[in-house]
Amino acid sequence: MNTVYVLYSKKDDKFYIGFTSDLKRRLVEHKAKKNHTTLRYSDFELIFSEDFKNKQDALRREKYFKTTKGRKALRLMLKETLEER
Repeated sequence: MNTVYVLYSKKDDKFYIGFTSDLKRRLVEHKAKKNHTTLRYSDFELIFSEDFKNKQDALRREKYFKTTKGRKALRLMLKETLEER
């Protein structure tokens, strides 16, 4: 399975959007500070993930979420989740 995932840092009000074929392993790597992009975030949490059978479909979705329009869509989709934080 190919997963697009979104981590959120409440402190910085920022998303980290990524792609992986093993979400559990990838989250462990983030928490162990093995990713240079999330090194500075201490309070991130997984708030969204989507699974795809096809790797290219997942990569296309990840690329979309990294656009301005995609980030706006995420904020709209996750409005209540973000308000709880």
